[in-house]
This record gives sequence, C-alpha cells and structure tokens, in this order.
Amino acid sequence: MFRNIFMTTLVTGIVIAGAARADDDCSVPMADWQPRETVERIATENGWTVRRIKVDDGCYEIKGSDAEGRKIEVTINPGTLQIIELEYEDKDDDDKRKRGDDD
Repeated sequence: MFRNIFMTTLVTGIVIAGAARADDDCSVPMADWQPRETVERIATENGWTVRRIKVDDGCYEIKGSDAEGRKIEVTINPGTLQIIELEYEDKDDDDKRKRGDDD
C-alpha cells in the first residue's frame, strides 16, 4: 500500500516538473521555422556580434556579444523570431542579468 502511494506521488511529481520545464521550450514545427540567415540578420540589426547560433530546446539560441561588448545569450522563437530571453554579463562584474518578455 505504502509503495503504491509513493510511486503515484513520484510519477505525479515527475509529470508536473516536466510540464513546468516545457514552458522554456519552443514547440514550433520545423516546416514553420524561419531560416537561420534571418536570425543572423536580426542579430546584425541589433548590433550583436554572433559567435554561434544553435538550436536548443527547439529554439534558436545566439551566443555572442552586444554592441557594448558584453557577452550575451539570446533565445529566439524559430517561428515568430520573437526574443524569448536575453541574458547578458557585464564586463565590470560577474553578475549575470536576464531580460525576458516581462522586463
């Protein structure tokens, strides 16, 4: 009896944790993705220097630096090209700062 309750609780916790984690992912079908060249153009228009563009959790992720030379990591929706998250690090301190949709 205790084992059944434990297993049910464990499985429920895993499902809930997975659902919360899925919010950070992009779920756009590949057929609806914008081309990588367009992502590069967005970076250039924003004054970013691109070191790498990769796909992570179904989203485009740009690693590079901004116009002020700060290291950045930008997550972009591959269908809408909306910036989901912009994370940067100041040279003057070790403090990482994040900027998302609610900033």
